[in-house]
Amino acid sequence: MPTSFPRSRGQFIALIASIMMIVAFAIDAMLPALPAIGEALGVTMENRRSLVITVFMAGFGVSQFFVGTLSDRYGRRGLMLASLIGYALCSLAAATAPSFTLLLSARAAQGAAAAGARVLVTSVVRDRFEGRDMAQVMSLATMVFMAAPILAPTMGTLVLMVAPWRWIFVVLALLGATIWLWVLLRLPESLACEDRRDITPTKIITGARIVLSDRASVGYTVGITCMSCVVMGFLTSVQPIFADIFHHPEWLPGGFAVMAGTMATASLVNSRIVMRWGMRRIGHAALFGLTAIAAMHAAVALTGHESIITFVALQSVMMACFSLTTANFSAMAMENVGAVAGTASSLQGSFSTIVGALVGGLIGQSFNGTTAPLYVGVTLAGLTALVVVFIAERGRFFVARHESVVSAA
Repeated sequence: MPTSFPRSRGQFIALIASIMMIVAFAIDAMLPALPAIGEALGVTMENRRSLVITVFMAGFGVSQFFVGTLSDRYGRRGLMLASLIGYALCSLAAATAPSFTLLLSARAAQGAAAAGARVLVTSVVRDRFEGRDMAQVMSLATMVFMAAPILAPTMGTLVLMVAPWRWIFVVLALLGATIWLWVLLRLPESLACEDRRDITPTKIITGARIVLSDRASVGYTVGITCMSCVVMGFLTSVQPIFADIFHHPEWLPGGFAVMAGTMATASLVNSRIVMRWGMRRIGHAALFGLTAIAAMHAAVALTGHESIITFVALQSVMMACFSLTTANFSAMAMENVGAVAGTASSLQGSFSTIVGALVGGLIGQSFNGTTAPLYVGVTLAGLTALVVVFIAERGRFFVARHESVVSAA
């Protein structure tokens, strides 16, 4: 059992980014396989195929509600190991599912298991860092993590070239088992025994009250939720966009890689500038940019001028803004609630994921042969986030106040 963290910050970031990757692989590797899954399991309505993604995110969201609180009592490491092995087993269950209903059940369970690992990553990082330092670490981890959206659709396509779609889930099981072994060997417990909290109704209510009474925690959680709606709307729509609008489903991995590449670049830029410019200046500016680009893209779609070039170009810039927004909003949401980091991560993550899955699922189900439903929905999400952040910051944008710049490690 490891007793100390990797000495290099780079090693630590690589490990937590790899844990984060399991969620992206479980979603993005499915995108090229949705038609094959629908055909094999008798799903005739194209919009219903996106439920393979939606139910995963629903399970992911519900599970987050419990994991953080448990980790505040029992620690991070054991729960993370259990989550990773559960992810691998649920992947195998999905690989052998004989019907679409059972596949969706396995996917929901897979999402619930993945949530444990993903929530605990945020808690582990918050145990060691705070403020701008946490934002920098999360940005660097996100930059590494963005290899997953680039590689996952290609991986799914390559598997489909040589084997049935069920083997994608076998690959996911192997990925989960590999990261489980890495955590077992290299990640120690980050929560000291003296900092653990008993699980009692009073302590749970107290922890929840701390999270829900903090203005920044609530405001930026709602902002992250709006961004979750953005990305889930995109993920549930992107496969039919390439297949039914542009009639080139084979271009999905390449287009997805371009868009994910801009997110990785934005994460790298954020890690370099956040210590100087602050989370609020960067996050607020990125949110304004995302909303403006989404509105422009909606106008392009509604006037019938959409092409694969406009789609990839505008979506790529928008996803760069998304990356800058979420990295900083996540750190600001946790900034004042480090004493209950597990509970905070649970409540914030659960709310943002469940609402994001529901709204994103509705956007996906609204697909009508154009990109208009997606970008109208994204524009509304951006405007909502702007209003909420304006209220959370008491009517002021771009004011970098009381942002910690000293590592808590």
